[in-house]
Amino acid sequence: MTAFLVTHLSWILALHVMAFISWMAGLFYLPRLFVYHTQVRPGTEEYARLTLMEWRLLHQIMLPAMIVTFLTGACMAALPGVVDWHAAWWWTKLIALVFLFGFQGMCGRWQRAFARDDNTHSERFYRIANEVPTLLMMVIVIMIVVRP
Repeated sequence: MTAFLVTHLSWILALHVMAFISWMAGLFYLPRLFVYHTQVRPGTEEYARLTLMEWRLLHQIMLPAMIVTFLTGACMAALPGVVDWHAAWWWTKLIALVFLFGFQGMCGRWQRAFARDDNTHSERFYRIANEVPTLLMMVIVIMIVVRP
């Protein structure tokens, strides 16, 4: 298996980067949809349309992209010499990634609340939440590229 991964490393890395970009695009956009959703009255056609858009974004784009990002990243991390398991940058990146998975989980929870017409958060809450994936992405990219 290691030989296969080494031989195809550039393809795995390319797939990883594309999946990460797709996942992040969804994580940037979904909270913005929640902002718009708070501005719409439940029971309207627009409310139903936003609910469907959020579900599709979460389940048809973000979830597959997250899974591919995780699997390709795990394949690369499993290669000997790719990761210095004693380096702080690796653990910082991993912690930021765990928070990113958690944020996606929270997005799923918020999406289900909107689908039940049971949202309890304000527009301001979602505007602030919209910044979280950006900060986590910055940490992850700096840890991978700069490796401080």
